Amino acid sequence: MNQPPDKNPQRLSVVLMVKNEAANLPRALRSVAFADEIIVADTGSTDETVQIARELGAKVISCAWSGFGPTKAQALAQAAGAWVLSLDADEELTPELAAKIRDVVTGVDQEHAAFRINRQSNFLGRWLRHSGWFPDYVTRLYRRGQARMSDQAVHEKIIPDGTVGTLSGLLLHYTDPTVGHYLDKMKLYARLSAEELFASGRRCRWSDLVLRPPFMLLKTYVFKCGFLDGWQGFVLAVFSAVHVFSKYAWLKSLSAEHDK
Repeated sequence: MNQPPDKNPQRLSVVLMVKNEAANLPRALRSVAFADEIIVADTGSTDETVQIARELGAKVISCAWSGFGPTKAQALAQAAGAWVLSLDADEELTPELAAKIRDVVTGVDQEHAAFRINRQSNFLGRWLRHSGWFPDYVTRLYRRGQARMSDQAVHEKIIPDGTVGTLSGLLLHYTDPTVGHYLDKMKLYARLSAEELFASGRRCRWSDLVLRPPFMLLKTYVFKCGFLDGWQGFVLAVFSAVHVFSKYAWLKSLSAEHDK
């Protein structure tokens, strides 16, 4: 249920959806300590995530997992502020970005319904500048009541009802510190993406398995200049191709089970 409108039009709510993020959460929460309200929506952590969130002044709520989009929508609906910032636990606001968000919340810019932010990802210890991962604009700050979360199970996004501005400053994304972390996440995302494609009526063609993975490698490493991101850029290009192959292989398996 949505919270009643806040009487303070300048209030900012920050909402994070988390699970077992004890290692990342302190960094994220400290970067938004200026917010009037911080909500941490926990989806079943078994580490110290909940304790850390409470110690750092966040309000903790429990959310049943129903896919990234629906679960995040459930969490965002708890925000009471006039402005809402959606943040992931592995992200951090730079001081410049935090200052720009404060300007918006205090009324310097009242034109837009939402704002997009340029996100920079750290992959295996390197801040990526190419590979199709930068610049990476994501809409995260919006007026409450003037945006909604898409219902996608993966790669969910905020859909604003109005114009979207752009904030300077970076949203730092500590996405994959290790190869194992990437592979674990890739398995989940490939499955969810395949299930979403299958539900929409999409079926896997052999060309999806044969042509799409090498094209993704070529696109990431050559066309998007991944070679300028060092050895991490090459690893990312290969992993991106593997991810595409895994997604369509999963879709092929779903189709085969369905046709039995």
